[in-house]
Amino acid sequence: MNGIIIKGIGGFYYVKTADDNIYECKARGIFRKEHIMPMIGDRVSIDISGGKGSITEISPRTTQLVRPPVANIDTLVLVVAAASPDPNLFLLDKMLVNAEINGIEPMICINKTDLVQRADLEEIYKCYTVIYVSAEKREGIDKLSSLIKDRVSAFAGLSGVGKSSLLNLITDSEMETGSVSKKINRGRHTTRHVELMELSTGGFVLDTPGFSSLEIDSIKADELQNYFPEMAEVKNDCRFRGCSHINEPDCAVKRLLNSKGIAQSRYESYKELYNTLKQIKEWEKK
Repeated sequence: MNGIIIKGIGGFYYVKTADDNIYECKARGIFRKEHIMPMIGDRVSIDISGGKGSITEISPRTTQLVRPPVANIDTLVLVVAAASPDPNLFLLDKMLVNAEINGIEPMICINKTDLVQRADLEEIYKCYTVIYVSAEKREGIDKLSSLIKDRVSAFAGLSGVGKSSLLNLITDSEMETGSVSKKINRGRHTTRHVELMELSTGGFVLDTPGFSSLEIDSIKADELQNYFPEMAEVKNDCRFRGCSHINEPDCAVKRLLNSKGIAQSRYESYKELYNTLKQIKEWEKK
């Protein structure tokens, strides 16, 4: 049988199959010998014998995150608040770069639009899908649900932005800080681990704890420009080959900045991330 790992606890993996059953499985010893660890989101083949399940095969992963360890994420939904707290644009830019590095499609979800409208954010992030919602007023939830339908989506956001409230609405479940809580027949079931939650409209969602722990130190400083879409389009138009877009003259990115083709905040984020990556010794990346 084939299925997807939705949860892992203490060496046991819970695999949901096409027949809508969930099987508790252990990984075959061959995976340990090959230093392969099953991950939440893995598409796997399992064998059920004597009431016990075994993972026999792990399909190739399309994407993979290290923190938290999850695989095959299609969309990273980055939740920020329009206000209370104000958006941290540098951290948002860092998470967008992280998504780009990992080949995951990012989406920016601006919550709490009942407090204030933030049309400026759509202009800053015109290279990305931006959606406005209000969990408090239950506005924009249908559109958000339609955008993640039939996909595996990870939600990330700082404390206080309303991420759990949004997940409650789109999954019809109850979530608590640092946990996943789902309504089941015998009452509330609370867990303290990463878990895929199935959507009634199709697909799965995942709460990604530790918004700021997603790092980008796997790339070199001169590769960073490739993960800012606005800059990637003009990087070859600079006068000097290998332009860092910071101090060099006749820089295409600087011209783009002057013409407002890239927001000042985005450029400042690039400079800060570039300088941080520059300080990391190359041997630390190996």
